Amino acid sequence: MQTEILRAFRFTLDPTRSQVETLARHAGAARWAFNHALAAKVAAHKQWRAEVASLIEQGTPEPEARKKVRVPIPTKPTIQKALNQAKGDSRSGTEGLCPWWHEVNTYAFQSAFIDADNAWRNWIDSLSGKRAGRRVGYPRFKKKGRAKDSFRIHHDTKRPGIRLAGYRRLRLPTIGEVRLHDSGKRLSRLISHGYAQVQSVTVSRGGHRWYASVLCKVVVDLPDKPTHRQEAAGAVGVDVGVKYLAALSKPLTPGDSQSQFVTNPRHLRSAAKRLTKAQRALSRTEKGSQRREKAKRRVGRLHHEVAVRRNSALHHLTKRLTTRYATVAVEDLNVAGMTRSARGTVEAPGRKVRQKAGLNRSILDAAPGELRRQLSYKTIWYGSKLAVLDRWWPSSKTCSECGWRNPSLTLADRMFRCGGCGMSMDRDQNAARNIERHATPVDQDVACDRRDTENARGDLVRPATPRGGRPRSAKREDTGPPGLVPPQRSDPLALPPHGHEQAKLF
Repeated sequence: MQTEILRAFRFTLDPTRSQVETLARHAGAARWAFNHALAAKVAAHKQWRAEVASLIEQGTPEPEARKKVRVPIPTKPTIQKALNQAKGDSRSGTEGLCPWWHEVNTYAFQSAFIDADNAWRNWIDSLSGKRAGRRVGYPRFKKKGRAKDSFRIHHDTKRPGIRLAGYRRLRLPTIGEVRLHDSGKRLSRLISHGYAQVQSVTVSRGGHRWYASVLCKVVVDLPDKPTHRQEAAGAVGVDVGVKYLAALSKPLTPGDSQSQFVTNPRHLRSAAKRLTKAQRALSRTEKGSQRREKAKRRVGRLHHEVAVRRNSALHHLTKRLTTRYATVAVEDLNVAGMTRSARGTVEAPGRKVRQKAGLNRSILDAAPGELRRQLSYKTIWYGSKLAVLDRWWPSSKTCSECGWRNPSLTLADRMFRCGGCGMSMDRDQNAARNIERHATPVDQDVACDRRDTENARGDLVRPATPRGGRPRSAKREDTGPPGLVPPQRSDPLALPPHGHEQAKLF
């Protein structure tokens, strides 16, 4: 079945020294444009809050005061029009906000304005409950040296300015032709045969490398059913962990029982010594010095190498799973909850904080969320299906043979011994078998990591669990007495609550 989808082709760039300066200038311009747009929005928001507070002091009820005050938040067209009048031009000696604007591509500004609009909209939707998932905080300004260097350029698809010049060069408007480390043969052939059309390119820096992600409309032939090989292999349960990167319910290689356990590469631990030396050298440098900048680049390069290796290993595993099996079953893990700190509070300090911190690092190094994300779209690409087991189902504590449960099983128990049928098996392998048998296929037409049975906060609306209870929703804000409610982290400009209601933003 031929379908038109948006697909990104990522290339590693090999720019010259002058091109590196040009790319950095574009990234800096995009950062400046984002901060400029966000400053305009924050100023309008402050004005709205000040006028509402003034009416409240005059005796107007808060709900009525909020309805009376109307201060529009400026969006991209308004901000861009105002900037065109005040930006100036260094070529004619005209002073302004950014007289250097002609040195970079105009789409670097426009894309940054769009990103600022999206950041503001995400915060509003999250605050009002329209956006599912974790709460989005108040938009923050991008700081040089801390925010990722990145910019996006669009073009007219009828007169494409973003195009491949051969297999080893990518032409970017205003920047020129940049050499590629990789080969662009695959994308070039898709474009020449009319199967792909370039929409935009996002250029970003990671460590010491610059990357170009070319977004294209691609006509692909998505399979509507598994292949005969996949159907013969059937379903596989995947239990993601720390001791093993993944424990499978079936061997990944037929006839090799050891392939049921995928070794955890532990990329962060492998680079720990080099990172320790690099970070120690960074801490001994003087702020603002050239040596500090050099040491900072060294630390960033090492972290980037770890991230690249981790991502490569996950891509290798997820492709083998989705191309070999008809159904890939995983657990719906709450990674944020699993890696929450154990420090506790002053009144109730935590226990074994250092051990829990080490476990958190190991879990994040395994990246179970990224593995789930890759499976969600690769199963669509290769004709397989994704099945998800509810996070509250006790897969590790349940016998995969008879269903007997061991409620006292701890993380230190690496073998599962059934008290009902006497079965003895590695606990991760036992969990993988339970995941295979009890996972529910997800609807591939909706977002694969969000099911239709979730409310606006991403909390599952589920029946009773095998434990006999119905898990409570974890509240994200304190709901104590009105006078004790702390200000929300997502709203640094929030008014104090009046009466028994918390102040709403809009």
